Amino acid sequence: MENAKTSKPPKLTGEVGKTAIQVVERMMNLLDALAEHEDASSLKILAEQTALHPSTAHRILNDMVACRLVERGDGGTYRLGLRLLELGNLVKARLSVREAAAAPMRALHKLTGETVNLSVRQGDEIVYIDRAYSERSGMQVVRAIGGRAPLHLTSVGKLFLASDDPNQVRTYATRTGLSGHTRNSITDLRKLESELSNVNQLGHASDNEELELGVSCLAAGILDDTGKLVAGLSLSAPTDRIQADWLKALQDTALQISKGMGFSAKQNAD
Repeated sequence: MENAKTSKPPKLTGEVGKTAIQVVERMMNLLDALAEHEDASSLKILAEQTALHPSTAHRILNDMVACRLVERGDGGTYRLGLRLLELGNLVKARLSVREAAAAPMRALHKLTGETVNLSVRQGDEIVYIDRAYSERSGMQVVRAIGGRAPLHLTSVGKLFLASDDPNQVRTYATRTGLSGHTRNSITDLRKLESELSNVNQLGHASDNEELELGVSCLAAGILDDTGKLVAGLSLSAPTDRIQADWLKALQDTALQISKGMGFSAKQNAD
């Protein structure tokens, strides 16, 4: 009898690995074939174009339909699905905001000497996607790229919550429980709603040692060409080093990045 402790799940090697990689390659070939046609394509054409047996192409296409990567049309035809558009827009927004923010972030860091963070929202958290800092500037608060934090505990997160309607904020509070990290964390819904009201009135947000004791942050929003909040720019520093005059520089930098994203204050005021 085989010892149960010696049995392990298959690794992505050998025949199993080859099969998995082959499926991915076939899926990508089908997506490329669909992309070459403006109109919906038949199974026959797709199978011929990818050199796949019709039954194999049909099976893979059905799996992609289930994932919304592909849509099924009339008469057994196929076309690219809306999920690809959603993913493409998400990638485009994140890549373009990083590109637009790179030089202004470096300039703001040079002006203040403190870490400048670029963050986006992902569900109930913010994700740090870029930063500007210098290892020669002494002690700084540096957030790891790819790091995450709850919306209600961060300055950028508050910007995003403030852009939600009240029902969405209440749903967020119920879903997350508004757990805190420090004694300054806002864990009460009424206090959070009051804080978000101030954010909307002032046009910026702050974190007063709510995520980490001894660390405070200021944040301003970055808008795209439709006026939608797509990212947040924040300054993080030890609380005793935060300066009030940084706020205008931060807001001016966020506006500069927003203009790089196609935002027009005049257009959005109409």
